[in-house]
Amino acid sequence: MEIKIVNDLDNKLLNRKELDFTVEYEGPTPSRADVRKKLAALLNKDVDLVLVQRMESEYGHQFAKGYAKVYESADRMKQVEPEHVLLRNTMPEEPVVEEEPAEETAADEGAAAEEPAEEAAEEAAE
Repeated sequence: MEIKIVNDLDNKLLNRKELDFTVEYEGPTPSRADVRKKLAALLNKDVDLVLVQRMESEYGHQFAKGYAKVYESADRMKQVEPEHVLLRNTMPEEPVVEEEPAEETAADEGAAAEEPAEEAAEEAAE
């Protein structure tokens, strides 16, 4: 994946840089998170200060055009940007998977399977 910055505007009023960029890639379109990481590395900024506003790819082409904002501080970013944009650009959290020991679940299933058989034997004896 290769990112080229096409236009760089310094917005002093909002303490941010506004970037138009293109992304050349192979395979599926890269995720926002991947593009944010690459832009942050390219600009020597923290990933949390970079927001990818939009990314558009054309059908059948291996490039996308996009628009991103790079803030000077996280506080200013939270003041200016709507909450849905901030949520869209957060890194996805990995789900916490709680694993139960396999022995307990197998023992529970075995006990549940035995109960109906015992009841059937008692009914037959009566």
